[in-house]
Amino acid sequence: MAARLFALAFVLLAATTPLHAVEVADPNVKVDTAGLAAIAGDPAGNPYRGNARAAEIGRAAFNQACARCHGVDALNKGQVGPDLTKMDRACRRITDPAVQRLCVEDNDDFFLKSVQQGKVRVGVVHMPAWQDVLSPAAIWTLRTFLETRRGQ
Repeated sequence: MAARLFALAFVLLAATTPLHAVEVADPNVKVDTAGLAAIAGDPAGNPYRGNARAAEIGRAAFNQACARCHGVDALNKGQVGPDLTKMDRACRRITDPAVQRLCVEDNDDFFLKSVQQGKVRVGVVHMPAWQDVLSPAAIWTLRTFLETRRGQ
């Protein structure tokens, strides 16, 4: 009987309470990618890799949009979000350059889609979707910035 009452209470609570956090991307975040090369089509990897200007833009964008969960300047000191500077750690251990390139390109794709679509697990928003706020060019500047922060 107690189990039935608990189940009924859970159903009633679930029907009246959202099962996810009210976490949305900040629409006030503005990233100016003027001056960077336009991105044509769907690149296989980060088109701004190694571009110092893109990394500078990405740093400013990161501190506007991502620092709350991932740490200012990506210095993650116990924030709720994962340490994004470690994203390519496994790829760097690969000795075959062609396979290493494919590994990094796969991480690039994962990063782009993760930022665009956000992260939701069992109805809980762990990261909001940024696709309506950040352009792909802005997201690539974030990735470029993070690549400068490895080992920080």
